[in-house]
Amino acid sequence: MEDSSPRADAAGTDWRRGPLLRLGGVAVLLFAGLLVYSQTLAFAWDEGFHLLAAQLIKAGKKPYLDFCFPQTPLNAYLNAAWMRLFGEGWRAVHALAAFWVAAAAFLMADFIRTRLPLPGWRLPAAVGAAVAVAMNSQVVLFGTIGQAYGICLFLTVAAFRMAIWSVRRKGALLAAAAGVMAGAAAASSLLSAPVAPVLILWILICNRAGRRWDKLAGFLGGAALPFLPVVSLYRQGPRQVLFNIIQYQLYYRRVKWDGATGQDISTLTSWIDSAQGLSLGLLAVVGVWFLVRRSGWERERKAEFYLAGCLALALGLELATAHPTFERYFLLLVPFVAVLAIVGLFYAGSRLDFGDRPWRPALFLILLTALGLGKAIFEDRDSYSWKDCEKIARQVDQVTPPGGSLWADELFYFLTRRPPPDGMQFSYAHDLELPRDQAALFHVLPVATIHQRVRDGVYGTVAACYESDQVDKVNLAQLFRHKAEIKDCTVYWEWAGK
Repeated sequence: MEDSSPRADAAGTDWRRGPLLRLGGVAVLLFAGLLVYSQTLAFAWDEGFHLLAAQLIKAGKKPYLDFCFPQTPLNAYLNAAWMRLFGEGWRAVHALAAFWVAAAAFLMADFIRTRLPLPGWRLPAAVGAAVAVAMNSQVVLFGTIGQAYGICLFLTVAAFRMAIWSVRRKGALLAAAAGVMAGAAAASSLLSAPVAPVLILWILICNRAGRRWDKLAGFLGGAALPFLPVVSLYRQGPRQVLFNIIQYQLYYRRVKWDGATGQDISTLTSWIDSAQGLSLGLLAVVGVWFLVRRSGWERERKAEFYLAGCLALALGLELATAHPTFERYFLLLVPFVAVLAIVGLFYAGSRLDFGDRPWRPALFLILLTALGLGKAIFEDRDSYSWKDCEKIARQVDQVTPPGGSLWADELFYFLTRRPPPDGMQFSYAHDLELPRDQAALFHVLPVATIHQRVRDGVYGTVAACYESDQVDKVNLAQLFRHKAEIKDCTVYWEWAGK
């Protein structure tokens, strides 16, 4: 909603320009920090198959039809386009992801800047919101990599802002823009799918200008646009698309994973050990209580904060029921929980006589967030990095002749730019036991077939990482004449015969 405070001081200057520029400066500093982390420590093993998918798309391959990729494809297409501009490396993709995170933090901080009723609180609270989003440990660790977390953060926050603006305008253009953003988020990752239905319901209920049904049509039309590539792929291969986007997620994610339930329990209770999670959660509860019982704010202002709460609740319910689920999934809640937490901080600070000194509670939240991030990065210091994987990739390149066949994880195909054999583009699918015709159609290669091919000498080089059970089953040490160990990965080459 538009702020009702005077828009200009006695000199006639826009009173919001200075705070907005300072908030922009904070966002630039946060982006600089995120960029440094993205180019040095940011890494996740699973981003390998996302980056490989983008590389294959750039080479003219089609997801689902030419290789297994059980994700919605928009982020892979965008990364492929980015690679056309800046080369097939991980660094440019990480830089783009860092930008998405910083942009999401800025948009949500700007929302706080324009919605708190006390002018003295606006900038401190907005800076606190930006830091709470951009320096959240899960956001930093996983929002700056080649997976879709970063772009989904930006798109969901942008959709939230567009939806709020749309209810005050007569036309359907802003509602359509909100639909495009929400649809693009879901087309990048189905983890963000609840955002679209929550937003359209809120627009229909809270609309104050123009025709509701025009906005409904605009939103739905906009949300459908990002799925046009999926529609095109479905027309060419309906069974492959349904398998990758729906069937794999419903039936095959937890195949041969006996610890999936334990993983769920561990994830859903991990907030107990997180200072960031506890502080944001408790402040958000205080914020909701204040909004409902004590704020006295006008209905339209409160409705916008309620929307943030509804988005956090809907996303949380979906992510909690994913089986298995992971802590990093819940980073999508952070911007919306942070909004409510800032309201809670505003109320708590006012009650503790910091009403005229808002920077003190804001700095307390910033310090707590920074310490939590530092702890997370320190605990992750011995994990794999792209530098480690590049060493392994160089070893693979040295011992594998041009055109030689390779069995490795997806990120080594990506780094060496060696086309993976059919069925090797998504390693988690190796555990699936499908009829032979379905396995061929879906580009799935069962692990038993891979083992037999190794024994038959089909693969001249094997890079085995986190695969001790597979190494024991195939007895790689006796099948190959040479090996080199790099970190927790062993590269085998020169097949010795049966």
